[in-house]
Amino acid sequence: MSGTKTFEPKPKDVFVESTEPGTSPIWVKGPSSRRYLTWYTILTIAITAVWGAVLGILLPNQVQLIEFGGWFTGADAGIDLQQLTLLQQSIDAGTASATAEQARQLELLSGFNAARAQSLAIITSIGVVLTMLIQPIVGVFADRTRTRWGRRAPWILFGTLAGALLLSLMRFAPTIALLAIVFMLTQAVLNSAVGPLMTTVADRMPENRRGTASALGGFGNFFGGLLGGLAAGALFATIGLDFYFILAAFVAFAGVMFVLIARDRSSKDLVVAKFNWKAFFVGFTIALRNRNYRWVWVARILLTFGYTVSTALSLYMLQSYVRPALSQIEATQLAPLLLLTGVPVTIIAVFIAGKLSDKLGKRRIFVIVASLLMAASMIIPIVWPTVPGLFLQAIVGGIAFGIYLPVDQALFIDVLPDKRAAGRDLGVAGLGSNLGQALGPILAGAVVAVTGGYVGIWITAGVLVFLGAVAIFPLKGVK
Repeated sequence: MSGTKTFEPKPKDVFVESTEPGTSPIWVKGPSSRRYLTWYTILTIAITAVWGAVLGILLPNQVQLIEFGGWFTGADAGIDLQQLTLLQQSIDAGTASATAEQARQLELLSGFNAARAQSLAIITSIGVVLTMLIQPIVGVFADRTRTRWGRRAPWILFGTLAGALLLSLMRFAPTIALLAIVFMLTQAVLNSAVGPLMTTVADRMPENRRGTASALGGFGNFFGGLLGGLAAGALFATIGLDFYFILAAFVAFAGVMFVLIARDRSSKDLVVAKFNWKAFFVGFTIALRNRNYRWVWVARILLTFGYTVSTALSLYMLQSYVRPALSQIEATQLAPLLLLTGVPVTIIAVFIAGKLSDKLGKRRIFVIVASLLMAASMIIPIVWPTVPGLFLQAIVGGIAFGIYLPVDQALFIDVLPDKRAAGRDLGVAGLGSNLGQALGPILAGAVVAVTGGYVGIWITAGVLVFLGAVAIFPLKGVK
């Protein structure tokens, strides 16, 4: 056992000693295991609170404010978007007609709707593209990092602290271009902490507890997004974009506390081979050559792609799709409540799915059921384009996502072709999520721009998620 102060097992700790120098012990049970799981969950909540608040509330509103200033100028600057949208819905329903002046304003509204959808899509997607390039690279270097704090801690600390600084800078972005650049860097830096954090499950948890640990991570993912969205929505009318500062403080605090309290063993004795750039880049393809890993990876892309298509423009959908249309403030306050509706069933699904998956020793059936249930939920807003319809979709989709989150992560760990390269290969797994997240907003924005409406978003999302279920069937030798 290393004598470094960063590794201090307690008398009641039960752990399996690592066979390789400089790597983490496997925590079976005890105080150190509980500390790790607690702060792993808290840090997951903090990071996903950023995405819940930024992607769900702050960024759409910031884009809308910038685009509104570009489209509605002079005498049009005081236009009420809700009233203009209600007029458009009445005209579509054949219960009203527009004057010449109203027709001109409705043309501005049409251009504004397409512009804000496309701008938001570009900004959210461009950030994911850089993350796609960085996260697997960080995973490889995290596998090779030698410090007294272990392999993963330096990356987690850098990602959370630098990410907090960039979040604060987002508050002051005056144009779409600058907002896109800062958000791209923010997303990339924060995600450089996410990969190493996820890999600590493979590093420190025994196989029969990975489903439970992933369930806690799944809970953190959902609850964090909910917490960030609810808080940002509730406080937006009061503090507006200054909520960025609250998010920055939370994620910095959680990152520092994880590194200090859930301490890891020193990795200074880690044996690493001489670095080879060719082998480095070829290494990213190793996991994808494995048949089972490849199909799980494709399934994650499809489900994430479909889910992101359905959620990318949620705030705008409340303002322009549901009948009757809501105002910006009403939509901002209601958007996070859609997530809150599904919280009880999602939390139950996360823990039941994680524990039941461990008990039965099965992963595949859970992912298939979750994907099919999520695809079915996309039909609800098509046949019932109202606020209650969106709430019902959120409940059904929440159950599906609660089943999916813990088991999919555990399934990826189970099909890893080389456990010694877990950081690299789970980074590639994260690349699948990022690819889906990058494509989703682009497709959603394109659907709105081409069709002039939102119903196509639900159709597209349902098809993609259904295909995600189909992609799991070819797995061999995996329960």
